[in-house]
Amino acid sequence: MFVLIVGAGRVGSQVARSALSAGHTVSVLDEDPLSHERLEVGMSTTWEEAGGLFTVGHAMEVDALREAGIEEAEVFIASTDGDNTNLTIAQIAQRHYEVPSVIVRVMDPARAAWYREQGLQTVCPTQHAIEMFQSAVAEIAGTGSA
Repeated sequence: MFVLIVGAGRVGSQVARSALSAGHTVSVLDEDPLSHERLEVGMSTTWEEAGGLFTVGHAMEVDALREAGIEEAEVFIASTDGDNTNLTIAQIAQRHYEVPSVIVRVMDPARAAWYREQGLQTVCPTQHAIEMFQSAVAEIAGTGSA
């Protein structure tokens, strides 16, 4: 499976390494050339020697998306640190390039829910954190430790 990940931060680089080790073809697009170093953390070879692809560019630029392989992508993951960028490029991947599976990180729970209703697969770390805190408080309250 060809996976294109936009954003090589802590999340994107870990997902990229995991997908590559699972045998997928993985291409990463990031505007910071130094983010390439994150892809190799814990690896015994370079990212490219392991079979990974890396493109320097901004995902809002069609040429960068094409160079990174969006036209061949079966999975597109938008994991930059900006909701607006992630949502825009996810919609481009879904609607213009017709990538079969598009997954987008959205920090704002309300926006994540709305875009999920529009057909994007969203991951909302903020919502997960809220649920974990609520569960922890409920657990403490239930044990009488509060």
